[in-house]
Amino acid sequence: MNADETPLSRGRRLAVLAICCSSLFIVGIDSTGVNLAIPSIGRELHASGSQLQWVIDAYTLVLASLLMLSGSTADRVGRRRVFQIGLVAFGLGSICCSLAPDPGLLIGARMLQAIGGSMLNPVAMSIITNTFRDPRERAQAIGMWGGVIGLSMALGPIIGGALVAGFGWRAIFWLNVPVVLAAVTLTHLYVPESRAAHVRRLDPVAQCLVVLLLTGVTYGIIEGGSRGWTSVVILGCFLVALLSLVALVWWELRRKEPLLDPRFFRSIPFSGAVVAAIVGFCAMAGFLFLNTLYLQDVRGMSALHAGLMTLPMAVSVALFAPVSGRVVGDRGVRLPLVVAGVGIGLSAVLLMRLDEHTSLVYLGFAYLCFGIGFGMLNAPITNSAMSGMPREQAGVAAAIASTSRQVGGSLGVAVLPAIAFGQLHTSMAHGLAQATHPAWLVMLGCGIVLLVLAFGLTGGLALRSSERVAAELGSSL
Repeated sequence: MNADETPLSRGRRLAVLAICCSSLFIVGIDSTGVNLAIPSIGRELHASGSQLQWVIDAYTLVLASLLMLSGSTADRVGRRRVFQIGLVAFGLGSICCSLAPDPGLLIGARMLQAIGGSMLNPVAMSIITNTFRDPRERAQAIGMWGGVIGLSMALGPIIGGALVAGFGWRAIFWLNVPVVLAAVTLTHLYVPESRAAHVRRLDPVAQCLVVLLLTGVTYGIIEGGSRGWTSVVILGCFLVALLSLVALVWWELRRKEPLLDPRFFRSIPFSGAVVAAIVGFCAMAGFLFLNTLYLQDVRGMSALHAGLMTLPMAVSVALFAPVSGRVVGDRGVRLPLVVAGVGIGLSAVLLMRLDEHTSLVYLGFAYLCFGIGFGMLNAPITNSAMSGMPREQAGVAAAIASTSRQVGGSLGVAVLPAIAFGQLHTSMAHGLAQATHPAWLVMLGCGIVLLVLAFGLTGGLALRSSERVAAELGSSL
């Protein structure tokens, strides 16, 4: 059965949605739950601060680099097949992470995890888009999918904290294995195979340039503090990133079927969704990383207690993520983006007063505000990115949106901690709280950008640009 040819019953469609969501739920749990394990990993494996950043960013960097390739490959060889391969690779990477004896091998295992993860997010989105054909039903399904990702990322610290406290940090990775086995089986039984009617050519030059661009920026930011911002290595990283960006633009403009189709970015909703994903997930990743260190190293909490402190964020995401999906389906993306910008921005303002003795009630309110904002964010990002895109290009469009999320996550772990560590002139326990204040100013900027996008993505000019791009893409298929 091919999802592009034979419509499925409503029950079968919901089963496909549940399988995709459950598979991505563990990916979200893993990606954020690892944050709660960072202090434990550092103590057990004697990892440095930059190595701990790489435990997070090695995953998001590889994921961001391969998402577009995985999306286009799935459109070519079959979405169900690539999804299953991704599940297996993610499971193997999880096993290797749980057995890693030192930081280097753990970072390498995280990269293997990311190779599998790159085949899950955009491919699941493409499967959902091709399964739900009614526009309103599709918007609600996309909203549910986005809500599950947001919920998993919010619950990750709580589940991760409980696992670290009860069984050790390696248990976070063992949790993935049975879920992966079940998901592979259910995918084979219930998810129909589908491919794009028009198969895009591979673009290895662009893929290599994307890897060089993201690696250069991330490595330069993370290692700049320890190596020196004017060192030859760091300046060389930024130069490689700049040259890669210039070469990527030049190359893609000359390609008939580019990896990054420039026509996508002529749609204001699509371009705005990319920016919103980058700034929103930058705020999320930096928020989780710095607050994990603050709660455990400054306030002396256990991993479990630190995870429970994020409960206001998790609950608010759980409540508002599905609400956002329904609002987007019924009324569009403006209101959810406004709430997202206000929530994230207000949380940043509150955290600018953080010190070693901040009231836990005050801290919980700041986390609540962030959770409300982030809970409302995923559905409008996904809906705007997919707006007007033909189903045949669903894999590539979803991959670009997913890549933007991971790029934002990589930047968040690289930039916000780098700013805080640069201000840290004493021990973590006595100086981290005040050192984070400039980092929260960056998070405030992310909230302001989301507010601006809320109105920029929903005006007449934006809608007309989306219609033009949809017509152009449709006529070229």
